[in-house]
Amino acid sequence: MDKYFPLILLALAAVLLFVLPARQRKRMQAQQQSMRDSLAPGTPVMTTSGMHATVVGKGEGTVDLELSPGVVVTFAQQAILEVRKPAGEFPASPAEPDLPGEDGADGRPSDGPR
Repeated sequence: MDKYFPLILLALAAVLLFVLPARQRKRMQAQQQSMRDSLAPGTPVMTTSGMHATVVGKGEGTVDLELSPGVVVTFAQQAILEVRKPAGEFPASPAEPDLPGEDGADGRPSDGPR
C-alpha cells in the first residue's frame, strides 16, 4: 500500500488541477452564452473594452450598439462583457449627514473665526 500512495496523490492532484477547473470554465461559458441570448434592443451593456452602450439590433454573431444618440457601431457578441442596469434602477442615495464645520450656505466649511 505504501508504494501506491504517491501514485494516488498524483491522481488526486490531476483531478484537482484539470477536472475541477474545466467544469467551472464550462459553467462560465454557459452563463456567458445565456447572457448573449438574452440581449434585446434597449438593453444597456458594457463591452470588454469598457464601452457602455445600448443594444439596438442583433445579428447572427454580431450586435449593434448605440454609443450615443445616432452613433451605432457593430460588435461581435463575444465582446459583450455584461448587461448593465438602466440608470433609473439604481437606489436613491441617502441624504448626506451634516458634517461638523459645514456652516456655510454653499456646504463648504467655514474659514473659522476672524
